[in-house]
Amino acid sequence: MDEPCDQINKYYRHMKQTFYSNGKLLITGEYLVLDGAQALALPTRFGQSLEVTPINEPKINWKSYDIKGKVWLDTTINLNEITSFQKKGTHKSAIEIAKLISILKEAQKLNPNFLRNNSGFAVNTYLDFPRNWGLGSSSTLINNIASWANVDAFTLLKKTFGGSGYDIAAAQNNHPIIYQKTKNNQEVKALHLNWNFTHQLFFVHLNKKQNSSEAIKQYQLQKKKDNVFQSKINDLTSQFTNCKTLEKFEYLIVEHEALISKAIKQKPIKERLFSDFKGSIKSLGAWGGDFILATGNRENQDYFRNKGYQTILTFQEMILSNQN
Repeated sequence: MDEPCDQINKYYRHMKQTFYSNGKLLITGEYLVLDGAQALALPTRFGQSLEVTPINEPKINWKSYDIKGKVWLDTTINLNEITSFQKKGTHKSAIEIAKLISILKEAQKLNPNFLRNNSGFAVNTYLDFPRNWGLGSSSTLINNIASWANVDAFTLLKKTFGGSGYDIAAAQNNHPIIYQKTKNNQEVKALHLNWNFTHQLFFVHLNKKQNSSEAIKQYQLQKKKDNVFQSKINDLTSQFTNCKTLEKFEYLIVEHEALISKAIKQKPIKERLFSDFKGSIKSLGAWGGDFILATGNRENQDYFRNKGYQTILTFQEMILSNQN
């Protein structure tokens, strides 16, 4: 017969909750989505899960695991310290812990019953993509914590990291979406993309993690208040979603890159790094890092491998099923 402590532990294990959120790629509308432009976003096959198991102590034992199963964040948070937490230290781990507690703190403000009793939790998070891929390690965490706390993820994002919210929408949907930030809310429209050329699309990681928060700050500082940009992006997004041929798709990439280049005063990635590439190249999300989208076949992929870019995924390997 089980001892009382064993019975309690079994009871808590049965109460374990698991939450999962999709990663994301922004195909159109980068930067301008912040100002209400319509953007095409695709959820990825890679995401992040969060497992929560109650424990009989007023604290959170938090462990975050990377794709290789290595713990990259290990901390204990006393529940009574969350509301009064003040950031301490500049070490990388201290910064990560501060970010985590800030999310928990804001979630608690949105739901006063969250983390308010004498029992705590053992929390494990699991990324199924490398942290430097830029697929949304922060947005998937926020969406998972919002689900756990039973609060609105878009509001939690606004209260913590900020941004347009398209990444939260992608975290919550298993199909392509058109996302638009409105004055007080957001609109999310499910899509089925009739792209019969996805076998000629692939993604290349640029071996560099782009800080999206910093990219947003730079955009806000230098952007032009020009509604023409937003109107043109809306039109291009519509054309992308209705595109039927690779030739048209490549034309739209060139048009979109030129428009964003003008809006943020940066040269397109192809012009800067890959001017002799035969296919088309599109930056994704924050320009300057993470993944790019390229067109072509195996030979075109070898072009990037020969330049030292070894992380290349096909459209099918990266993107969730295109079904509603």
